Amino acid sequence: MSQKPQTAIQPTREENYPEWFQSVVRASDIAEHSPVRGCMVIKPWGYAIWENMQRILDGMFKATGHTNAYFPLFIPLSFLEKEASHVEGFAKECAVVTHHRLEKGKDGKLVPAGELEEPLIVRPTSETIIGAMYSKWVESYRDLPILINQWANVVRWEMRTRMFLRTTEFLWQEGHTAHATEAEAREETLRMLDTYVHFAEKYLALPVIKGEKTPSERFPGAVDTYTIEMMMQDRKALQGGTSHFLGQNFAKASDIKFRDVDGEVRHAWTTSWGSTTRLIGAMVMAHSDDDGLILPPRVASSHIVILPVIHKEETKQEVLSYCHALAGQLRHLQYEGRGLNVIVDERDIRGGDKLWSWIKKGVPMRIEIGPRDIAGNKLPVTRRDRGHRDFIHQSREEILTTILGQLEDIQQNLFDRAKKFRDAHIKKIDTKEEFYAYFTPKNAEQPEIHGGFAACHWAEDPATEEQIKKDLGVTIRCTPLDTPKEEGVCPFTGKKSSRRVIYAKAY
Repeated sequence: MSQKPQTAIQPTREENYPEWFQSVVRASDIAEHSPVRGCMVIKPWGYAIWENMQRILDGMFKATGHTNAYFPLFIPLSFLEKEASHVEGFAKECAVVTHHRLEKGKDGKLVPAGELEEPLIVRPTSETIIGAMYSKWVESYRDLPILINQWANVVRWEMRTRMFLRTTEFLWQEGHTAHATEAEAREETLRMLDTYVHFAEKYLALPVIKGEKTPSERFPGAVDTYTIEMMMQDRKALQGGTSHFLGQNFAKASDIKFRDVDGEVRHAWTTSWGSTTRLIGAMVMAHSDDDGLILPPRVASSHIVILPVIHKEETKQEVLSYCHALAGQLRHLQYEGRGLNVIVDERDIRGGDKLWSWIKKGVPMRIEIGPRDIAGNKLPVTRRDRGHRDFIHQSREEILTTILGQLEDIQQNLFDRAKKFRDAHIKKIDTKEEFYAYFTPKNAEQPEIHGGFAACHWAEDPATEEQIKKDLGVTIRCTPLDTPKEEGVCPFTGKKSSRRVIYAKAY
């Protein structure tokens, strides 16, 4: 009987996917739990990923005419009350500030004092506070459109938290725009959705399904909500970004009015759209393996690590000098708008521990260099998207001329691999019996590993949607935008349907 191979991450994906994910996050050193309930510390290796994401997305936003601003963290309670469905949607998640100072109590402990006249909500999202400012800035059609994005943090008081996927505090960007016409606002909503699609697929190597949310899944207060949905390796869906057409709902609540070309006073049409550090979690869950993190090169914290192999003190200087010289040459190469980020790991630790630390951290490429490698001008080069023993020997000159192509090949391979997995687990289903069987665990010890995405007809019946959610924990993720209409019958009601929707279990 063959012995099961040992992996760096325990448990494996197959054994316990949720715990595997948390183990990868910890082992890769991208984040850890903080002393504050439900919050995490994003460590330097993880924050570098977020900085790269910010840089790329920020460039995309500015290329489409948006500028950055910053709005207050605190929102007066009365602002949220202006839009009824908005406050109802966020009420249970709000963190509330009620006092403005601390005083020592009778027992010497600090107690809140100085009650505020009006409670302040710690920002769960900024439509209302931004709307209040837009109402001051807009008077004429000449003041429109307003195209503003902000990079900020958000607090939503979650009951069950998981690093990167659902935390009490998280980082994000939120775009908020105001327009003179409905057509302009709708065009903006879909333009930003396509921006998220491009970013997810070309930079995070994550294939997505873009679509429209059902009324029950819409952003509170929106007229229409659009989403990008991604499949993780446990076949659950993860929402990667949303774009909302808000109509005139928030403009009326915040009194954003303008005088049009005919002199008529009208309410503006607004949008909002956002993506968060959850995208890091998506990238971890979709690409990583049982040895740790795998990073797409275009957003990786670092592209290459060079590992000096030194067994004798007398060869140390020669090897280190060679490693740093090669690193210097590599750093002069431009990849995706920035110089290659190259690390020379000189830590005085066991070679095996050093090697595995980088495997777990997911750096795209490793080059190991010892005296014999230098003498023969054959350097072992390893890609993280392949097995840790799967290396090739290249000369220094070959590395310098092929490294950019190898990085791009890793990027494309990760996307192709994720897309192949997703497509293999999308199934058209036309009967209720098959649907329920598809989402019923086949193995009681691994209830999270089953099913996938189900493409089914839906007759836009909210009661059916709610019953399926109650029975199976399965929701309609979206109505895909890029698939043609297809006449059919809803398998749950027998009513006619004009197109299929995507059902899945989701994070």
